[in-house]
Amino acid sequence: MGIRFLVDPRDVPPEKAARRLGLELEQFEQLLPRLLSRGFPPSDPDTGNYDLDAIDEWRARRHRRGLPPVEAHAQDSGLVRARLERMGG
Repeated sequence: MGIRFLVDPRDVPPEKAARRLGLELEQFEQLLPRLLSRGFPPSDPDTGNYDLDAIDEWRARRHRRGLPPVEAHAQDSGLVRARLERMGG
C-alpha cells in the first residue's frame, strides 16, 4: 500500500534547516556553534533532525527584543479605556 496522504514533516534534516535560514548546508554547519550559543534549537539527539517550528520561534524571538512586554500593552489598553470614559464614550 502506498502513501495515501502527504504530510509536511515538522522535523527536517540539516539541509532543510539550513534552507529555512537561507543558508547552504556548508554555511549552516560552519555557523551552527555560534547559532547554538545564541539559543538556536539543537537537533534531536536520536534523529539528528531539526524542528522547523522551533527554528521559526527562535527567529521571531530575535526580532522581538526591542518590543515592550505584553503586560505593557495591557496597561496601554487600560489607559485608552480611561480616556474614552472621560470623553463620555
